Amino acid sequence: MFLGEYEYRVDSKARLPLPPKFRQELGGGLILTKGAEACIVVYPAAEWHKLADPLAARTMMPSQKKRKLNRHVFSSAFDLTLDGQGRIALPSPLRSYAHIDDVATIVGVNNYVELWSPILWNSEKVSDEEQVWQITESLEDHQ
Repeated sequence: MFLGEYEYRVDSKARLPLPPKFRQELGGGLILTKGAEACIVVYPAAEWHKLADPLAARTMMPSQKKRKLNRHVFSSAFDLTLDGQGRIALPSPLRSYAHIDDVATIVGVNNYVELWSPILWNSEKVSDEEQVWQITESLEDHQ
């Protein structure tokens, strides 16, 4: 389980260390892809397959929505491993998408991790905090 919020420097070779407590779960390989918001999502390999397998399920004529979603998810995905120091090399297209320069905020989101530009993360966090009570109430209505 990935919990917490951390800030780490990205080195001159675009390598980002991940928090030590995350490394064991990510040690078997990880997939980076674009998030729905302007962030990078990091999935352990097993979690990636839970997401990817249903998306990749064959249909004769996938809907336009499914094609668009598949392109968004799979065309931006990178299969990586941690180096000996617990770092990942951030692919340039994903760094650009997430506006990550020399510092990244690493956010644990239960079964995956998000990588954010600190400025965008702070903005997202404020927005989330303003809406969380409404989201919580709407979930309670459906139970």
